[in-house]
Amino acid sequence: MNAVSEPDQPATPDHSAAPEERGPSIFSLPLAELSAGDPLRWLALGWADFKRSPKLGLFYGLCFFLMGHALLWVFRTAPAYVLALSAGFLLMGPFLCLGLYHASRALEQGQAPRLGDSLAAWRPTKGTMAIFAGVLLILEMLWGRASLVVFAVTFNTMPSTEKLLPALIAPENITFLITYVIVGAVFAGLIFVTSVISIPMIMDRQVDAISAGLTSIRASLQNPGVMLIWGALITAIIGVSMLPAFVGLLISGPVIGHATWHAYRHIVPKTD
Repeated sequence: MNAVSEPDQPATPDHSAAPEERGPSIFSLPLAELSAGDPLRWLALGWADFKRSPKLGLFYGLCFFLMGHALLWVFRTAPAYVLALSAGFLLMGPFLCLGLYHASRALEQGQAPRLGDSLAAWRPTKGTMAIFAGVLLILEMLWGRASLVVFAVTFNTMPSTEKLLPALIAPENITFLITYVIVGAVFAGLIFVTSVISIPMIMDRQVDAISAGLTSIRASLQNPGVMLIWGALITAIIGVSMLPAFVGLLISGPVIGHATWHAYRHIVPKTD
């Protein structure tokens, strides 16, 4: 007897098959292995960019100069906030440097950077930038609150500006100084690690704020020594630039901004 052939059955989807690739994860993005000399190379490249576009750089340097004098005003009127608000150079600085990142990218592409274009560099990613700024602002507010708590625990009344430094360095207040510096270092470190390459990455690759922040943290954890050197160099250069009435920020501010672009470009290599 001939076997009766059964009609063809529709193919059943294989749910055990691997899901379709949706593109590489941000965690699989390759990051460069850094060496101790790289921060100096980034600064040299930043200086080269500044010399190629000095007028644009001096404009942003003037903005840093004015920020320095704003910090001085805070010291005179509300000294308890000085350490926390000094994070403005970590919080506002990278966003102000957006124009410098844009200029460095233009120079990299063989184009002449223009001030108007650099001032509008935030527009394509304004939503993402706003989210990231909000995250950093929360850290800034927590830092400010923690600083006030340290002051409140140590002093019954806030010392006057004229007597502030002698009161702070008095031997009986050594515990306050140590605590104050540790609190500041923790929050400054969090802001630095989260933002060290995030903002140029958002501008360049138009990724979301979480991906940029996680990539920045990954880079810092992958190269902790080099990133510590980079952060220390930035702090030292800005600190020295403040001494002659903040005039040094006219040069150091834009140079560090350009250098940060080259740090990002080195850490997150350009892909075709």
